[in-house]
Amino acid sequence: MVHRILIVTAVAAEADSVSAGLGLGGAELLPLPGGLVLRRHSDAPGDGPAGSPDDRSTGAGSAGDGSTGSPGARLRVDVLVGGVGPAAVAASTGTALAYAALTDPPGPSGPSGSGSPYDLVVSAGIAGGFQPLAPLGSVVVSSAVVAADLGAQTPDGYLTIDELGFGRSVHPVPEALTGRIAAALAAAGRPHTVAPVLTVSTVTGTAGRAAELAGLRPGAAAEAMEGFGVAEAAAGYAVPVVEIRAVSNAVGPRDRAAWRIGEALEALRHTFELLGKTVFLELEPS
Repeated sequence: MVHRILIVTAVAAEADSVSAGLGLGGAELLPLPGGLVLRRHSDAPGDGPAGSPDDRSTGAGSAGDGSTGSPGARLRVDVLVGGVGPAAVAASTGTALAYAALTDPPGPSGPSGSGSPYDLVVSAGIAGGFQPLAPLGSVVVSSAVVAADLGAQTPDGYLTIDELGFGRSVHPVPEALTGRIAAALAAAGRPHTVAPVLTVSTVTGTAGRAAELAGLRPGAAAEAMEGFGVAEAAAGYAVPVVEIRAVSNAVGPRDRAAWRIGEALEALRHTFELLGKTVFLELEPS
């Protein structure tokens, strides 16, 4: 059985860290509609850019379980640079899922009857951390992916899109999944927390807004701009989703001198190194 995972980042630097951490060698580059490029990594011998172009385009060498790839593969990870913000990344993730559904029929490791060949979708990258819950350089694993500003302001306060009756603002993440991820990070001594991750359209830049968000969503540990868009696309194909963020800065006043982007990208790389050897090989079929 091949475990199949889609990881979506906002920018190329995040995708580079994820790919480096996976340690699966060079990626096969698959063009998608809209100018997107999917980086396909596999642990099968001979897979990757050095393989036969004909084999890569026709899916020759199928493992025989409804997945593409060479015999002996246990893991196939697609990494996508999906763009910044919830709208752009929702469109990009939807494109990748639709492409996969049309070109890679689901097998036993894919969601039964959903038309998707993925076992898991991950929104990954760096983020701001709410202090002191998520120190710089630590990792936040989402217990829920939350649209923090999808709703309406009223004289009586903020109403979520759920309260307005127009949709949902939260995608819970299965505790069994977050527990396995947290255990893998803890075993390697990687500082982390499991908590809600907020998706915002405008990054927080003041102490007042940071306090407001913390009050609206108690216990949230990080904010970024893409998780909810990825989760909405994944939900359309009934694929489980989790958001994993390495903390580069504190949520609050913008202080570029205090940002630790390099440290966060290294934490991201290390996290996916750990997950590629553990959790990603232990996924249950959806």
